[in-house]
Amino acid sequence: MNNIDVIDYLLYIIGMENIRRFIHRLWSGEKGSPAIEFAFAAPAMVMMVIAAVEFGMIVFLSTLIESGLRDASRYGITGSEVSGASRLERIVQIVAERTLGLVDMDAAVVDVLVYPGFSAIGQGEDFVDGNANGAYDIGETYSDANANGVWDADVGLAGAGAAGDVVVYAMRYDWPLLTPFAGTLIGTGGTFPIAAAIAVRNEPWDSGGGSP
Repeated sequence: MNNIDVIDYLLYIIGMENIRRFIHRLWSGEKGSPAIEFAFAAPAMVMMVIAAVEFGMIVFLSTLIESGLRDASRYGITGSEVSGASRLERIVQIVAERTLGLVDMDAAVVDVLVYPGFSAIGQGEDFVDGNANGAYDIGETYSDANANGVWDADVGLAGAGAAGDVVVYAMRYDWPLLTPFAGTLIGTGGTFPIAAAIAVRNEPWDSGGGSP
């Protein structure tokens, strides 16, 4: 496969039909200068290489984050604890280790939230909408499902939970794009948001901590 075949195929799979046909006509014309033809083709090639690298890094990092959360949840559901760190601290450490140092954990947001059941995930506390505006207002009566004394838009409580609890492990990270060029096409402010989450139920470990 020669250069024009590679360019033609890449432009086809990303849906840039107009540029594809234009470059193909230039390349196949008898009077075209190779230098001029390359000048037209080079920007498209560079753009596709940059896009491929950026897309590959985003997919790779997304996979690492999802894998890290799965491994962290496997640790968390057992109720086990390690010396010198709390369960939550160890959970964050596991995610950091599995992402191979590609994630700035100080900039990442890792949430570990406990819910009364799977159906409650992401749900807010019930309230009496006195003014019928569709939103909770201070002073309105509400059901304090998580018993923290305030109305919450999400009933999840921070923590790794007790035996049998439903726990959600979630992470959000704004990946710094490798090139300013890509930042004009995807993401916001030179970053691309990556998020992942997993919901599990803790094992029924004994009162002494850890799985039986």
